Amino acid sequence: MSAIRTIEVFPVRYPVTGYFRFFTKPERQAVFVKVTLENGVTGWGQSVPIPTWSYETVESVTHTLRHYLAPVLIGANPVDLESAHWAMNKAISPSFSTGMPIAKAGLDLALHDAWGRLVKKNVADLWGRKPLERITLSWTVNTRTLEEVEASVEEGRSRGYQHFNIKVAPNLNFDVELARRVRRMAPDCWLWADANGGYDTATAMEAARRLRDAGVDVLEQPVPANRLTGFRAVRELKALPILMDEGVVSLADLEEFHALGLLDGVAMKPARTAGLYEARRQCDYLERNRLMFLGSGLTDPDVSLAAALILYGAYSLKYPAALNGLQFLAGSFLTEPFQLHAGALHVPAGPGLGVDVDEDKVRKASMEFEK
Repeated sequence: MSAIRTIEVFPVRYPVTGYFRFFTKPERQAVFVKVTLENGVTGWGQSVPIPTWSYETVESVTHTLRHYLAPVLIGANPVDLESAHWAMNKAISPSFSTGMPIAKAGLDLALHDAWGRLVKKNVADLWGRKPLERITLSWTVNTRTLEEVEASVEEGRSRGYQHFNIKVAPNLNFDVELARRVRRMAPDCWLWADANGGYDTATAMEAARRLRDAGVDVLEQPVPANRLTGFRAVRELKALPILMDEGVVSLADLEEFHALGLLDGVAMKPARTAGLYEARRQCDYLERNRLMFLGSGLTDPDVSLAAALILYGAYSLKYPAALNGLQFLAGSFLTEPFQLHAGALHVPAGPGLGVDVDEDKVRKASMEFEK
């Protein structure tokens, strides 16, 4: 098996096209990772840090990849994902859970891409799974005022979206009225509320009941990731299915939280779980234990988006995915950018992650970024 010869890292920017609570600048920073094998086969990955969502920044990701993670994988077998993650986790150890998972995701995706291209198979084929051909998306309603809700829903509809997710917390009265308005405008939609850990336990318990009555179908991350008793209290109400997100990084996290009775399922994000290797293990666990599996993201562009689509297609995602990269970002570094079709995206079917990166464009953008 051809070993890893070089690993290159390229920080870049994507323009942000509208208000989204996690972006404080008019740009979305991301980091491309290119793995080249001894035989010349290459694989591309992407890390997508958002420091207002988690602690990783574009600077910390770039430095960690170049100076800690890449050195331990040079000369390694690109197909041995278990050993690659063991090496990365030795280089950057965990605290409560996996250390620097967003940085590690970029390398994980590049290794999956290289593996698939090496044997000329799509990643889903490597897993022995037949993926869905397309993933239906959910439009994110993230408004600062209630007066903006109608325009946001109508914009989503004009682009072919039929399902909606709303960002909620900490203002419960605002959130309930937001949910009512979206449900009134889209009575048949799948309506998903994500609090991003923004409620305290008492408010979250009230929110579960009131959001249910306002037409919400599921509540994600009602309290902060370290408020485990809060998750248990909200879930025991049985007002809505309770999904975890930010706190579930490794399979060990998921196993423990499930054993403690804290969740009904997980909003999956390969970007959050250090990549596809760990995300797949978690999807297998959710499948075996008949837990709910939702598809989410970190406003993923390009390669990170391709990986999420392949994962969700391979595990036959039943619900609309909150993948909002096309909603909030402009520009692409792919030779053939993703195109929305009737509120859905086709699952990439080519070798590896099924998309081709415009390397010249990446290198030029990265040079501009690092000036």
